Amino acid sequence: MYDCFFPQSSVTAVFEEQPQPCHYSKKIVEGVLIMETTRDHVGTVATVENDDHLPLHRKITYAFTDMSGNLLYCIISGYLLYFFTEVFGLSVGVAGTLLLVARFFDALDAPIWGIIIDHTHSKYGKSRPWFLWMALPFTLFVWLLFTTPNLSGTAKIVYAGVMYILAGISYTGMSTPITAVLPNLTSDPQERTVANSFRMVGGNIGNFFAVTFILPFANLLGGADKQKGWSLAVGIYAIVAFILLVVAFLDMREKNIESTKTVTIKQSFKAAKGNWPWVLIVLANVIYWAALMTRNSTLAYYFQYNMNNQSLISLFNGVSIIQVVGMATIPFLVKATSKWAATVIALSVAILGQVIMGISGGNFVVLMIGWCLACIGSGSACTMFFAMVGDTVDFGEWKSGIRAAGFLTAIGSSFCIKMGSGLGSFLPAQILKAFGYVADKAQTATALSGISFSFLWLPAIIFAINIIPMVLYRKYEKQEATVRADLAKRHAAEA
Repeated sequence: MYDCFFPQSSVTAVFEEQPQPCHYSKKIVEGVLIMETTRDHVGTVATVENDDHLPLHRKITYAFTDMSGNLLYCIISGYLLYFFTEVFGLSVGVAGTLLLVARFFDALDAPIWGIIIDHTHSKYGKSRPWFLWMALPFTLFVWLLFTTPNLSGTAKIVYAGVMYILAGISYTGMSTPITAVLPNLTSDPQERTVANSFRMVGGNIGNFFAVTFILPFANLLGGADKQKGWSLAVGIYAIVAFILLVVAFLDMREKNIESTKTVTIKQSFKAAKGNWPWVLIVLANVIYWAALMTRNSTLAYYFQYNMNNQSLISLFNGVSIIQVVGMATIPFLVKATSKWAATVIALSVAILGQVIMGISGGNFVVLMIGWCLACIGSGSACTMFFAMVGDTVDFGEWKSGIRAAGFLTAIGSSFCIKMGSGLGSFLPAQILKAFGYVADKAQTATALSGISFSFLWLPAIIFAINIIPMVLYRKYEKQEATVRADLAKRHAAEA
């Protein structure tokens, strides 16, 4: 799961043909030498120059945050529907409806967390303390989510729903600061880019261990007792995730080099009003996560029942790490085309991969080729959506004069992930129910066709729909140069 964008530097150099007299000063901020240039009277800010290198160990521990989040959250996204039906004991219809309803309420916390981060003031900083404060709630609730209580009927359903919502809320509280903290780790745009790359690598490592090993690990620990195995396995994963978050907190330092204005709740909503590129990206991101979750949540069913080989679940989930290949090519693809075009290309590759799997006829080699293409395409698209959320923050400031980064990015990332994931669990669950799926039983031909459609063709259809808002986004991307130039002039005039 990726809740990220690539922040633009808020430090802008503005040069005039006939500059006013300047005063230069130096100061030390947490060991960082800052050279500031100011102008007398009506002069504007000329330069801000600093030696703000982020140490290697801090880049690594920053990556621990996303590694921790994905180590647990990717178990939820990849296996929760399967766990509810095959281990926990819910019917597929009830499980799918529960996931949708719970996700709807859970998703409402995303803007609230964005506002909370924007208003946090502590001796540890604005974002950093949340890694410590949310480490225990996040890991505890995820463990409880995969622990089956001695309950039955409605009580068991309520337990599952409450734990799912609490795990989601605590995940948002832990993940939102991952994006928000980056500008305060360093003011150097290049260092931010490198740190964000470390984060993406860490996130992929967490995802790899989550989706590849959790199922065989649970089987190993539990044997014939699936419920015991899952509780123990997720519990061990939760301990590792907790340690990673605490280490990240201890090593992290928010330098607060850039001054930030407190944004009121009313101003946050004003920044969203009329921000059409943001609306399109939010819509596109919800659709994207619906497609991705549809595929991820039905993978286990497909290989267990259609391919009759449960060991392929971990193999194909593990191979999904190949998506980093697509992520690595995105900067070059964007440079050669544009952001909206690169996203459409990525989605098209994902669709192609799904189609190849669909016509593979169960041939392992062809299925694997299609899977690799589908993962590369979807992984690349994921990177683009979160990158473009940052651009829409600029547009909102340009239009309204308010930079509500926490609010807009929280909805553009966490809210989209949760709503899309809810839809992506609900749709295939209802299809499986309609086609006669029965948990842990030999499936009928009709049920097998429902599983096959949900895993192979439904994601391709949703990815295709995903292209529509991206084509509409094109006209707003053309305005980005104008938006940034106007903001630079505005910031210079306000300095």
